Amino acid sequence: MYKPKVFLSGGFKSGWQSIVIQELCDQFIFFNPQTHGLDHHYQYTTWDIHFVKECDILFAYMEDSNPSGYGLAFELGMAYALNKTIILVDEKSENDAVFARYYKILHKPSGVVFSKLIDGIKYLKTFSS
Repeated sequence: MYKPKVFLSGGFKSGWQSIVIQELCDQFIFFNPQTHGLDHHYQYTTWDIHFVKECDILFAYMEDSNPSGYGLAFELGMAYALNKTIILVDEKSENDAVFARYYKILHKPSGVVFSKLIDGIKYLKTFSS
């Protein structure tokens, strides 16, 4: 049985990746940058680029506590250029109007946009075999 490959893009502090993986672990193969253990930006950027190229779906979570979202924006733009399926959960724009004004540019290349992680997870689940 084929399992779609999912790149988890977003902040590292809250551990949201574990929630996604725990909910859907047997239905997908996950590429989780939180676990690569690389410290040097050249190394982890190369790792990220490699696995964005390899994934079928980019699952991007801009959580409210993420200070910038620069890495997520880079990965999302690359996934769009590579014609990957993109699911964006944009929690931060719901709570920060100034941030939302500038971040909405990432809504356009995203296939779908949700404001809650649970809704993004439910939608991702529809891509399992």
